Amino acid sequence: MNPVTSSPAAQSNDISRPERAYKAVLFDLDGTLADTAPDLAAAVNTMREQRGLAPVPFDVLRPLASTGARGLIGAAFGITPEYAEFAAMRDEFLANYATDICVKSVLFPGIAALLDDLNARGIRWGIVTNKVARLTSPLVALLGLDTHARCVVSGDTTAHSKPHPAPLLHAATALGIAAQDMLYVGDDLRDIQAGRAAGMATIAAAYGYCGNSLKPADWQAQYLVQSPSELQVLLREITQAG
Repeated sequence: MNPVTSSPAAQSNDISRPERAYKAVLFDLDGTLADTAPDLAAAVNTMREQRGLAPVPFDVLRPLASTGARGLIGAAFGITPEYAEFAAMRDEFLANYATDICVKSVLFPGIAALLDDLNARGIRWGIVTNKVARLTSPLVALLGLDTHARCVVSGDTTAHSKPHPAPLLHAATALGIAAQDMLYVGDDLRDIQAGRAAGMATIAAAYGYCGNSLKPADWQAQYLVQSPSELQVLLREITQAG
């Protein structure tokens, strides 16, 4: 695991120990806990196929999986939300996705063990995602995450979505833990921005989708991890039940 120091690109092989042991962990969902890109890509490629177009290669769509309808439709059709037809296409995309929301989606290798370890040590954890609740709830249940997650905050739970801090602060209230005593783990720059704005320590999950913009090492997260197993080791070092 690599803590990121005051210089965003600077990394070390030693764990930078916090002044306090963190009492809870919040996770992004898509690209952090679960590999949902196959089903998201299928939803937008179904739209292309119905229009007689060839599917977009998966390796083009995968990095955009965390950006939702906006990013995937943009990559598949070259349009932005300003286009008159975008709203209808977004609804079509979401309908396709809702129909086959967990066909190929799975937890990343090592995530189940990581969450089991948190549960065994009495560390509270929850999920904060920009996915709307009508999609979040069934997906979380189908992935088997609903039984132990202490809170699930969706993109429409509060008036704002990430990178606004409101969803994370809502989760902190739900868990009854001060934001400065919590960690947020995510695979997108918006996750780190939201965590920092909420006053939480942040961990960049470089094994996730990570978008096509800045590299995770440049997101100014406190920590950078390359795999769920590396994340599990880090969390053992810097969390304590409270």
